[in-house]
Amino acid sequence: QVQLVESGGGLVQAGGSLRLSCAASGSIFSIKTMGWYRQAPGKQRELVANIISGGTTNYADSVKGRFTISRDNSNNTVYLQMNSLKPEDTVVYYCNAQVQTSLWNPRVYNYWGQGTQVTVSS
Repeated sequence: QVQLVESGGGLVQAGGSLRLSCAASGSIFSIKTMGWYRQAPGKQRELVANIISGGTTNYADSVKGRFTISRDNSNNTVYLQMNSLKPEDTVVYYCNAQVQTSLWNPRVYNYWGQGTQVTVSS
């Protein structure tokens, strides 16, 4: 089993910054992709940004130029630096990891964190 523990959410004024962290632990052989998603009430969960093990990153158009994703492979941790925050960024953010749990099992499993609330006041 793999656990993802998120931290760093909170309340910030528009134009401010927050940094989210997510640490993975448990039965980990390798982590293929780590990323952040967000979900507003009544809407589908959407990708914010992700980073593949080799370092390739992907961003939603709405956050390009404002958010930066990074990864510390030695600590199985992913970060999301969020700058120039807007009220529309107010939502719950979820960490995601796609994990190979064993050398002998090539299957990749999908795991989610519990979510962290980000609130941006205008």
